[in-house]
Amino acid sequence: MNRKTLVLPAVIGLLAPVLAACGGSDSGSGGDDAIVVGTTDRFTASKDAPAPLDPAYAYDVGSWNILRQTVQTLMIQPRGDGEPVPEAAERCGFTDTGNERYACTLRDGLKFANGDPVTAADVKYSIDRALSLKADSGVFALLSTIDTVETQGDREVIFHLKTADATFPFKLSTPVAGIVNPDDYQKNKLRDGFDVDGSGPYTLKSEVEDDQLVKAVFTKNPNYKGALKVNNEQVEMDSFDDADAMGEALEKGDIDVMTRTMSPEQIRKLSGGSDNGVDLIEMPGLEIRYLGFNTDAPTVKSKAVRQAMAQVINRSELVSKVYGTQAEPLYSLVPASITGHSNSFFNKYGDPNVTKAKSILTQAGITTPVKLTLHYTTDHYGPATAQEFGQLRKQLNASGLFDVNVKGTPWTTFRPAEQKGQYDVYGMGWFPDFPDADNYLAPFLDKDNTLNLPYDNSEIRNTLIPESRREADRLSAASSLTDIQDIVAADVPLIPLWQGKQYVAARDDVTGTAYALNSSSTLQLWELGRGVSG
Repeated sequence: MNRKTLVLPAVIGLLAPVLAACGGSDSGSGGDDAIVVGTTDRFTASKDAPAPLDPAYAYDVGSWNILRQTVQTLMIQPRGDGEPVPEAAERCGFTDTGNERYACTLRDGLKFANGDPVTAADVKYSIDRALSLKADSGVFALLSTIDTVETQGDREVIFHLKTADATFPFKLSTPVAGIVNPDDYQKNKLRDGFDVDGSGPYTLKSEVEDDQLVKAVFTKNPNYKGALKVNNEQVEMDSFDDADAMGEALEKGDIDVMTRTMSPEQIRKLSGGSDNGVDLIEMPGLEIRYLGFNTDAPTVKSKAVRQAMAQVINRSELVSKVYGTQAEPLYSLVPASITGHSNSFFNKYGDPNVTKAKSILTQAGITTPVKLTLHYTTDHYGPATAQEFGQLRKQLNASGLFDVNVKGTPWTTFRPAEQKGQYDVYGMGWFPDFPDADNYLAPFLDKDNTLNLPYDNSEIRNTLIPESRREADRLSAASSLTDIQDIVAADVPLIPLWQGKQYVAARDDVTGTAYALNSSSTLQLWELGRGVSG
C-alpha cells in the first residue's frame, strides 16, 4: 500500500481506529515476536546523573516513557484528552470542598512484578521518598503541595495538601508518583543504573553498553492488575544515534515503529507517499520550545536585553524555514490548545520590530551590539535544532543590535551545565507532565523549578499560582493564568518560540498506533499490536 499520513483530531479518545493495512508481507518482525520501536532518546548514567531511571529523579520525556511502562501510578491519563482516571487505584477523589484532602483506594490484589503485594504503605513510602530525596532534577516539585500522606489499612491512602490544588489528580499520574517496592529502592538514596522494578504492565530488561542503555526489552507483566489492556507480549525499544539511522532501520524492516525524534525531512518524505508499507500518523502535540535565561548573568541581567530579543525574534520565519507545517509560532509558554492560553508575547511586542528593540536598549543605556552565546543540545530534541539556532543567530545579528554565537553540546553535558547556571541563554523543550496550563508555568516559575532559574516573582509564586490551583473549573482559573503569562512577557525570564505536532511512523501491520502517543507525548506501548496485512 502507499504510505499515507493519518491526521488524528485532538480528542482521539473519541475514536476507535485500527491501523491494519494492505501492504503485503514485508513488515518488520512479523508473527508473534516482539514489536520493535525505534527512538533517538539516549539514556546515559553519568557522574552528574547516575540514576536516570529512578522515579524520584527522572524528569525528561525519554526516561518517563520507560517508567510509564513499568512503574504503576494511582491515576493515569486516558487514551485521549481528559481528566485522569484510576489505574493502581480503584477510585480516587477529593473528600472536602476546598480541594485539600484527596483519598484513594487501591485495587484489591495489586502485586509488584516479583509477586510482592502492593499496599498503601508502599504508596506512602514512594511519595515520601521522592519528596525527601529532593533530586536536583526538580521533579519532586510536582508533589510540592503535599503536606502529609496517611494510610488506613492496606488499601486506603489519604493525601493532606498544604493548599488547594485542583491539578493534584494529574500529578498522581506522573512517574514521580510511581509506586516502588521498598526492597528495591532505598529510602535515602537514588537507585543508580538502569534497573526498574514496579507493578506496571511490563517488566524491563536493560541492555547496557558503556553506561548507555541501548535496548530496553519490555515483557508483559503476568502480575499486572490495572486499567490498561496490554495488546502484545513483548516490545523492544532500540536507541539510535540519530534520526537517519532510525529511518534506515525502519526502511529495512529492522524496526516496526519509529517515534521521537524524526527529522523534518523524514516527515515530509513520509507524507509524500511511497510503496513500502509504512504509515505516518500525525497527532496534535503539546510540545513547546523556548529560550531560557540565567537572569543573574551579567549579559542578560538587564530586562531590556531580554525584551529586545523578544522584540526581534521572528517566530513565523523561524518555523517556516526549519519546521514548515510541523510546528506553529508560540506567543506564550502555554500552548494555544490549552485552557488558559493567552498570546501574551504578541500582545506585548506585536510583530518583530528592530526599531522598537533598539529603543528598548537605548532607554536602558545598553551598548550595542550585545554579545551573547546561545547554547543548545545537539542530541535531545532532534536533528533540526542546530538549524533552528542558526536561524535565531541570523535574525538577532541581522538587527545590528546583537553579536550572537551558537554552541551545541550533548545532553549529558548540557543539562547539568544549564542547571548549574553555566549558560546565560539556552534553548530547551518541554513535553507536559499533564495537559494543564499550570504545568507550563509552575515548573519554570515556582520555587524549586526544573530549570533552577534564579528568576523569582513573588506575585506569581505567592498569589497567582495558588489562586489558579484553587479552581477546579480551569476556565475559572483563566484570570490568574493570564496574569502570570503577562508578567512573563514583561519580565522575559523565558521566550516561547514554537509549538509542535507529533508523529509516529509504523509498518502497516502494526495496530494501535493512533494511541501510541497521547497529547502529553506519553508513549503507550501497551496499545501496539499485530494486525493482518492484505
